[in-house]
Amino acid sequence: MMSWRRAEVLREVRRWSGAVEYAVRLATEDPAGLPSEVRALAYLAMVGEPCPGDTVLLNVSALVKGLGTGGLALVVAVPDRLPPDVDGPGHIVKARYTPQQQMFLAIDEQDSPHHDALSDAVAAAGSLGSMPVVVADLHSALPAILAGIRAEAPDLRVVYVMTDGGALPMAFSRSVAGLIDAGWLTSTITVGQAFGGEHEAVTLHSALVAARRVLAADIVVVTQGPGNVGTGTPWGFSGVAAGEALNAAWTLGGTGIGAVRVSFGDARGRHRGLSHHSRTAYGRVCLAPATLPYATPTNVAQELVAEQVHALAADATAPLRPVAVEAAGLRQALEAVPVGLSTMGRGLDADPEAFIASAIAGRWAASIRSCAPGTPE
Repeated sequence: MMSWRRAEVLREVRRWSGAVEYAVRLATEDPAGLPSEVRALAYLAMVGEPCPGDTVLLNVSALVKGLGTGGLALVVAVPDRLPPDVDGPGHIVKARYTPQQQMFLAIDEQDSPHHDALSDAVAAAGSLGSMPVVVADLHSALPAILAGIRAEAPDLRVVYVMTDGGALPMAFSRSVAGLIDAGWLTSTITVGQAFGGEHEAVTLHSALVAARRVLAADIVVVTQGPGNVGTGTPWGFSGVAAGEALNAAWTLGGTGIGAVRVSFGDARGRHRGLSHHSRTAYGRVCLAPATLPYATPTNVAQELVAEQVHALAADATAPLRPVAVEAAGLRQALEAVPVGLSTMGRGLDADPEAFIASAIAGRWAASIRSCAPGTPE
């Protein structure tokens, strides 16, 4: 059940591509004890642009529960000033059968100018032409992976594919907005129920083919959106889909690369060193050949991760190949990232090995990229 509130918009706090954060005042004393002034996020494509003085309807469920990543109110509607109707091509519905479902033109649907190119690719073996596909459990790995790619080859065309395991609107991610503004991403695709990328796709498979054949990507990075879900059980976490993403890459003739999730700042034993998320997603869910890059050990923490990655590969369902990659220069590359680095609330100084591990995967992908990038149709 949603927790609803009515509020008045006080002022704009900050904005980025597709979203604006406001300070709003709740209309009445709150039954759950929320403060009278709270932060609220509006997705402009969904509700229009609220102005100071507007009455807004809010979903405050995350605030009431005290959540982290999603811990703010969401503007459901500006009831006294509705946005105009939007008419255009496309019939793919996302957030389906919810009160805020939207209709998009997907890159793979019949009305798309790229439909023929993707139809031809469906039956073609090796549609990705060995293109590296870097897969990670957490959205926070994205900037670090890009830092690793750029440290090796800054001119490569990188497309980000966001799956629907976390936030559905891409506009929620300030990281993606900043990386686009900085020119670190060539394009973005949202798949499944996720929406708001430069392009939409029905499935991860068609998104990967589109990245290669339509957008001429040299490398694709696949992660869920911000706000991963975990339950502390072996299978109950949204990052399990990382293994399925490696399967998709292999099915389409890509080179699957698993960015391992590592931490020495997380107090939870299941995430210390090599996370159980990587052990499960890559070791059990992945059924296809893939590479697991890790940092060539230069300290005790990296020695432990190297041992853990080799043990994971030895016990995995699929033929996984551990590869040692030099980490020299990656700390400096991470410090130059144009957006904030944060994973589970920890920054680069608090948990450096987490970001180094992701950057290592990016560096390896850049080093083995295909020599013949895809040609736009």
